[in-house]
Amino acid sequence: MTTLLTSTSCVDFAALNAIAHMPTKSLAALLARDFSQKLQDADFMRIAVLLAQKSYDEGGCPIGAVIVDNHTGQIVGKGHNTLVQESHPYNHGETSAIRDAGRIDFSQTTLYTSLSPCDVCATLLYMRGFNRVVVGDVTNASGNEALLREKGITVDILEDAMGIALYGQFRKEKPEQDLEDWRGKAAVSCQQCGE
Repeated sequence: MTTLLTSTSCVDFAALNAIAHMPTKSLAALLARDFSQKLQDADFMRIAVLLAQKSYDEGGCPIGAVIVDNHTGQIVGKGHNTLVQESHPYNHGETSAIRDAGRIDFSQTTLYTSLSPCDVCATLLYMRGFNRVVVGDVTNASGNEALLREKGITVDILEDAMGIALYGQFRKEKPEQDLEDWRGKAAVSCQQCGE
């Protein structure tokens, strides 16, 4: 099979954007294995941020995630937050990527998330056996990195300026949506009644 991105292709914005927007199951038609192996942590994080941008453009919370096989460098799952778009309270970036990857051995993968995982996502990450999580934004939200480390997961912080700016803008525009996504509907109700 002839692929579009090979070892001689540049790792640039256009390539990463194409990867972010192509369904995971179709990536083999786009990416040669040697191209995947060229990608670094910052590239995978940028893909997660481009997925966050996709969610934002759809009217949702700008959070994206990518799951990468540690041995091959191939993307096995990716997703973006669809809390608003699908009216589903736990379709977060991380949960969407895990659902996309399916029932695989996550202990041999790394999850890249554009924002620090919420309580639900952090719990799912250690329940599914991830051994490494890379977080792209602890400036706008953080808190579960210590919990993940306590559960034996390696947590690396690799902040992405584009992702930080995007989430910061979203928080200013839609503070209640941000609160609902992070703390649930009860937190929004408490804020509205002044508690």
